Amino acid sequence: MKHGERLAYHIVLAFLSLTIFLFIILFIFILLKNKKKPKLNETVYDQNSDQESPSVKLCASPYTLVDIDVATDGFNERRIIGKGRLGTVYAAVLARGELVAIKRIHPRFVLRSSGLGVGLGFSSILKWLSLANHPNVLSILGFSEGPGERIVVMEFMGMMSLDFYLHQSDDNASLLDWGKRLRVAAGVARGLEYLHELMAPCVVHGCVKPSNILIDIKFSAKICDYGLYFLASNEKDGIFGYVDKEYWVEPKGASKESDVYGLGVVLLELLSGRRSEGGLIVKWSLPLIKEMKMEEILDPRLVVPNDIKPLVRLAKVASACVGNSRKNRPLIGQVVAILNDLQDEVMLGSNRSL
Repeated sequence: MKHGERLAYHIVLAFLSLTIFLFIILFIFILLKNKKKPKLNETVYDQNSDQESPSVKLCASPYTLVDIDVATDGFNERRIIGKGRLGTVYAAVLARGELVAIKRIHPRFVLRSSGLGVGLGFSSILKWLSLANHPNVLSILGFSEGPGERIVVMEFMGMMSLDFYLHQSDDNASLLDWGKRLRVAAGVARGLEYLHELMAPCVVHGCVKPSNILIDIKFSAKICDYGLYFLASNEKDGIFGYVDKEYWVEPKGASKESDVYGLGVVLLELLSGRRSEGGLIVKWSLPLIKEMKMEEILDPRLVVPNDIKPLVRLAKVASACVGNSRKNRPLIGQVVAILNDLQDEVMLGSNRSL
């Protein structure tokens, strides 16, 4: 081989070696980059509300009706932990030993679970809703469906509802002092903001009320039953008083604005300790808030705090949520900003008094 040919040979060999080296580097880079990304059916929670660590949220898993039947001992009545507008909730143990809550949708609603008017089926909707990943939103873990059956599998936290604390007994209500009530209010608002603004597409709850708000051992709120309003959108039972008048005017129905209205009613219940009573709480409280008669509004089971300003602001927020039409109602982000500020203010005050 001549000197010129030998030189050309080495140049080509060096070029090929460099090309292979660069290809290996590029392959490793792409592999590492893809390893960090979540799968299409996963979402990463990036909020720091209630100081929970970021985690990967898996899409809901399908279960057979046999799996559900075994987990609930054939829907044994002794496993019932709650009954609501949409169905009955059972404490259940899955095959791998995981304790969960299983909601069995009432049979009369099963035929309505074909979708939201856009061709989506029950399983598709549950997969979408299960991607919600926030400390103030109860996780949906799975689902099951069959002839005459629609099942939702949710995380089980051993939690009681806000309705239990506020309305079941005076002793329960006293456990929720003003600081804890502000914490609950801010948590519910943050959960709604996540569903409204950070889920894609957005999730409208449809019925924000105390029985759909669970309280954990740290007195943090978790919203449940979100996005399931389509199952019983035309029924007033269990929802009347927690949605605005526009809800019943076709074709408006449930919306972000009606959720904000429901949040306002919940704030009024936190302030007064009274039930909604089909919306009577709104008619009763708005004039009192306008005239600043706070002593008549505040829950008599709790001691009135020395600094009443945070509760006055809370009352004004509630009034804005329920006293305006949809076009003039505050956005959930505005409500969250105020309630977060109130929660921080009260916590700071409590630390100073220690």
